Amino acid sequence: NLKCSVAGRFLWQLGTSTVNRLGIPSLQNCAHVVVNEPIRPFTWTMNFLALGAGVGYRILPEDLKGFPTVKHAVITRKDTKDADFIVPDSREGWVKLLGKTLKAHFYSGKGFSYSCTLLRSRGAPIKGFGGVASGPEILCDGIDKISNVLNKRAGQPLRPIDALDIMNIIGMVIVSGNVRRSAQIAIGSIHDKEFLQAKRWDLGNIPNWRAFSNNSVVADDIQEVLENKDFWLGYEGTGEPYGLINLKLAKSCGRLGETEYPDPELVGFNPCAEQGLANMETCCLSELFLPNIKSKEELLTCATYLYRICKHSLRLPCADSKETEAIVHKNMRMGIGVTGYLQSTEEQRGWLSDCYRHLREYDKGYSALHGFPTSIKLTTVKPSGSLSILGNCTPGIHPGFARYYKRRIRIASESPLIALAKAHGYPVEFAQNFDGTFDHSTQIVTFPMRLPDHTVLAENCTAIQQLEWVKKAQTEWSDNSVSVTVYYRKHELEEIKRWLKENYNTSVKTVSFLLHSDHGFTQAPMEQITQEVYKELAATCRPIQDLNGVCYSLEDNDVLNNDKECVGGMCPRK
Repeated sequence: NLKCSVAGRFLWQLGTSTVNRLGIPSLQNCAHVVVNEPIRPFTWTMNFLALGAGVGYRILPEDLKGFPTVKHAVITRKDTKDADFIVPDSREGWVKLLGKTLKAHFYSGKGFSYSCTLLRSRGAPIKGFGGVASGPEILCDGIDKISNVLNKRAGQPLRPIDALDIMNIIGMVIVSGNVRRSAQIAIGSIHDKEFLQAKRWDLGNIPNWRAFSNNSVVADDIQEVLENKDFWLGYEGTGEPYGLINLKLAKSCGRLGETEYPDPELVGFNPCAEQGLANMETCCLSELFLPNIKSKEELLTCATYLYRICKHSLRLPCADSKETEAIVHKNMRMGIGVTGYLQSTEEQRGWLSDCYRHLREYDKGYSALHGFPTSIKLTTVKPSGSLSILGNCTPGIHPGFARYYKRRIRIASESPLIALAKAHGYPVEFAQNFDGTFDHSTQIVTFPMRLPDHTVLAENCTAIQQLEWVKKAQTEWSDNSVSVTVYYRKHELEEIKRWLKENYNTSVKTVSFLLHSDHGFTQAPMEQITQEVYKELAATCRPIQDLNGVCYSLEDNDVLNNDKECVGGMCPRK
């Protein structure tokens, strides 16, 4: 009966002192930054990734103009008290080390030594924000890799591909911090061949860290995409197909056809590309489970609840970034999402336009009552992973992947969830890198999945049908964007190009594509299987009904309260 929910971050953080301490970053899902200076965009990204927000970043060639020439510098670890910099055992300490490294390579040209003697060991609990420590090794490895990337460019300007590598290495470091699987989107130029080939694994010598972002290109005119052969090579299965970002359209309107809600400061998108954002802006999300809502009146009530929660969260302070606080308080951008769109009836989908108009009117009155600015954007369609599963819905606007399939979830190797999954019979394996080696810091749990008989399935949908649903949702509901990964087959590519030629410039803010199969991923998030394979896997797995040993128990409350972590016994699930 789940009809609406705040984002998973709200469920995780609300009721803890972390919200009072961090404010905006504790509850924000989405973030974006333009890489237009040598230090701040990278340290800002590392900080917000560590706090659990997904970060998008724009690395157009013109964004990097004016950077100082890269300088050679030797950064060494020296775990003694006389090191030049002793890294504090905190998120801020890790970020400061990154900042000092970048400063050495872009400004001083002088190397330095740093000590990790204060950093807690691998596996030690992180009591403030949850999870366990990864230890200093992954941080040091990341700093070494970033320094190597920059030393190879010594005497030359930084390129977008170098910025991509630095950001991806930061993502690699944060993933190992175990609070969240780091989410990034890199937004580059359609004319940047090095960027377009960043994930062409068929070319060889692709660094493993490039797995840590989705890559998309800015294209305000589809013609420049249709004429670019390098862009389409990835669609043939030799690499990862890049997404498309229409900044011009996203800036000009909210829902399609409505120009009263322009977004002139929008410069990029969050990692799943449902939320356009200004530089250093963040925003929050929530979810409506449309198939579970029984009337239009109930939909309006649910949407109003979500609006009020999101609105007040956006008024929190942001101690970590006053630039972020200023733009968030100005725009008050939120994303009230809809999931299970293709499981909903025509009547249920028909309520959305009226619900949007209700939210716009309600925002005017509620904002005036509380002295808030009205929200520049209100609604969205996000890909909705875990939340859609809670409501037994297909994700966002997507069709069901298959009637029977494997669902793979990445979890840090130190997590007690690994042992729990193994004990209940779920297959567990180490994550595999681009080069065939294994990442022993991350393990993958495989779940056998079955969808209800009535579910609209991707195997029965053409790519064009999926694109038409995106256009409809962008017209009737989302004034932000519609995040979608269109499943396609190679024989559909010419038809996809024709549809984009006719519709992209005026009707698509963001879109990405993925081969339904034959995509080359050995550990894809979803893999279609037969009924027989499903039954075989399901027979070995037992439902997980007891989380003892994974969550803190009631007996731990005195210890936690003494640490001033959980006021009143309200603790984030670890």
